[in-house]
Order: sequence, then C-alpha cells, then structure tokens
Amino acid sequence: TGAKLTDATLTHADLAYAKLTDATLTGASLTGADLSYATLIEANLTGKNLEGADLESATLYRADLTRANLYDANLRGADLTGANLYEANFRRANLTGAILNVADLTGAFVCETAMPDGSINNTNC
Repeated sequence: TGAKLTDATLTHADLAYAKLTDATLTGASLTGADLSYATLIEANLTGKNLEGADLESATLYRADLTRANLYDANLRGADLTGANLYEANFRRANLTGAILNVADLTGAFVCETAMPDGSINNTNC
C-alpha cells in the first residue's frame, strides 16, 4: 500500500495479484504488464501507457486513469467503480464483464472496444 514506483521500468512485468493500493506510478512504464487480479484501489495511473496490459479482474476502484493508453488492454471482469477514465484510449480493449459504476468516461476513445455486455463499440472508428 502506498508504494512509490516513480519512473520504474515495469514493461512486461509480472504483477499479477500485486497489492498496489494508493500507489504512485508517475513515470512508470507498464506497457504489456500483467496486472491481472491486482489491487489498484485509488492508484494514480494518469497518462500511463498500459498498451497490451493484462488487467483481467483487477480492482481499480477510484483509480485515476485520466488520458491513460489502454490500447489492446484486457480489462475483462475488472472493477472500475468510480474510476476516472477521462479521455482514456480504449481502442481494441476488452471490457467484457467490467464494472463501470460511477466511472467517468467523458471523452474516452472507443473503437473496436468490447464493452461490458460483450457488444463491440465503434463510436470513434
């Protein structure tokens, strides 16, 4: 809890089941990281490049993913309750079964995106 991972190189890192509640990940590289089943409650992921990351069943409750790049990310079954997803890139992301209660999706980019109900959203294609 409260880990300071500023500027950490976590590209393709295995962080499955990690407890990163309230973590500071400023400048950290998370491209292709395995964060499946990880706990990222209130984590600051603003502007993070999570392209190709595996966030299956991750808990991202009230996480800040403002302008995060989630291109081709797996968010299947992730809990994004109350998350800030303002202007996040969800192109080709899989949100099947994800929980988006009270999540702010203002300006989010969706194209070829699998939505929580399994439908494909091509709004921005």
